[in-house]
Amino acid sequence: MRAPQSVPRPLVDRRRFLGALTGLPLLAGGLAGCGPEEDARVDDGPVELSVFWWGGTRRATATEQALRLYSQQNPRVRFRLTWQELNGYYDRLATQATGGNVPDLFQIDDTVLTEYARREIVLDLSRYVADQRLDLSGLPEHLARYGQVEGRTRAVPVAQTNAALVYNRDLLSRLRLPEPRAGMPWKEYVRWAARVTRETGNRVGGTMDASGDYRALWLWLRGQGGEFYQGRQLGFSSAELLDWFEFWEVARLDRATPTIELVELADSGELARQFVVTGQAAASFAWSHELPELQRLTDDELGMTTFPGTPAAQWPRASMYWAAFRGTRHPGLVVDVIDFLTTNVAAGRVLGTERGLNASVPVRRFVEQGVSDRSGKQVAALGADLADLMGPAPAPPPKGHARVRTLLVAAAESIRTKRSGARAATSRFMAQANAALAE
Repeated sequence: MRAPQSVPRPLVDRRRFLGALTGLPLLAGGLAGCGPEEDARVDDGPVELSVFWWGGTRRATATEQALRLYSQQNPRVRFRLTWQELNGYYDRLATQATGGNVPDLFQIDDTVLTEYARREIVLDLSRYVADQRLDLSGLPEHLARYGQVEGRTRAVPVAQTNAALVYNRDLLSRLRLPEPRAGMPWKEYVRWAARVTRETGNRVGGTMDASGDYRALWLWLRGQGGEFYQGRQLGFSSAELLDWFEFWEVARLDRATPTIELVELADSGELARQFVVTGQAAASFAWSHELPELQRLTDDELGMTTFPGTPAAQWPRASMYWAAFRGTRHPGLVVDVIDFLTTNVAAGRVLGTERGLNASVPVRRFVEQGVSDRSGKQVAALGADLADLMGPAPAPPPKGHARVRTLLVAAAESIRTKRSGARAATSRFMAQANAALAE
């Protein structure tokens, strides 16, 4: 799988890259000369493609095995593989960009998709989709659409995930309390969480405080007919955000959540710190594909259901994407690799559900037949339960989304710690978020 020499890269205007790198972790810049769409020549000699992704050892093993299958079918193509944990991943990708060393194929998520598309870091895949060299016909329509920016396919979903409520099934059994159910209204959910706290003698909070969780706010807004974004602007008003923050203030007063000090420890989203595995809350918010890893972190049996609110607020969501570097010397081959990872059943079985449900529904059906662990089956079951209930996909988040997420966490924390009132924190967030989106 590894080759001693890497394929030479096209010349990149270093100053243009450096001049546009105004805010890590986002890449910037463009390529000197013509784009690879005009230079799609494929020779017959050996080719090495570089691939970069984030994740743990299980993801690395599965990805390497899937790419090895591709090389077995295409012996002249080998891969130079690099992977790391998510922390620092985008910083490293930006550093690679300054030297013109962006990998041919790399993994991104919706935080940066629009940014990378507009700065022409990622290859426009639309013509490959049009002539079916990249076959997305097996993807749910709205999942495929979530890889488009301004109507152009800029990346392909690696897998599908959903926002999910993960809860401690053993704890609820010991307390003889009901499990949270799909479609439970937000107010009913908080009442349930407060009851859990009381039944544990205030030793365990009922739910993680989601006031700073953009996923929860996004679904809450969609449940009321709204959106998180409208184009390059926020899609909600100050009044709607204030309602959200005040909703969680009431939840804290009712002791539905753990203490303020504990909540801040889990705001990072790091799985090992989630209260459902540390024993500090009966339920946490997560992505559905994270359930197997969360289960490995606790001896208690975990259950999973949808976020509170109507399931119609959800949409088929890409857990992450495969994107091709616009400057790759082998765009046709890179596209063929993406197509293989998306549509090949053998590759799908190797990749499993570690990144989420296989993006292609036909492949997904084959893969799910071989899932034997309980957590993997729960991931598949949730996806199946939601399949006909979800709403349309919004556009991927605009440039500035990463900053908006950070600002939302900061606003929620300032309210929880009494550093700001809800109204002041709301006003500050709206001003700062709008400024971030306007940059």
